[in-house]
Amino acid sequence: MTVSDEKLQEAIHTLKDSGVRITPQRHAVLEFLLNSMTHPTADEIYKALENKFPNMSVATVYNNLRVFKEIGLVRELTYGDSSSRFDCNTTDHYHVICESCGKIVDFHYPSLNEVESLAEKVTEFDVSHHRMEIYGTCSHCQASMAH
Repeated sequence: MTVSDEKLQEAIHTLKDSGVRITPQRHAVLEFLLNSMTHPTADEIYKALENKFPNMSVATVYNNLRVFKEIGLVRELTYGDSSSRFDCNTTDHYHVICESCGKIVDFHYPSLNEVESLAEKVTEFDVSHHRMEIYGTCSHCQASMAH
């Protein structure tokens, strides 16, 4: 069994434990997300699966993503006005984002928990979480600009 097969089985087990029915569409959305390294939007997921499921709507994809998010299988990444992207990697990590094409790459770095505790002390907020984003230009876009 490959790593993604193992993750898929774990995710299906989590869904079943939460009382969520595993429909073919739900299975396909989950599998696509687990195999995707691109942090896809709901529309990208829909477009990738529409040939396999011609009767599936964009709303079905959104509804499944909402269920996955509520259970903790995916994390929604929002960036201002652009479409939300979805990340199946729910471990603590950061993102590096290309300002040219929008590509998002996971960046693993020890979680900066001390930032949260310092923010609490300085602001008297009850801090729930933080998000760090690093921006730049990916190697593909750099190569395109060089020509």
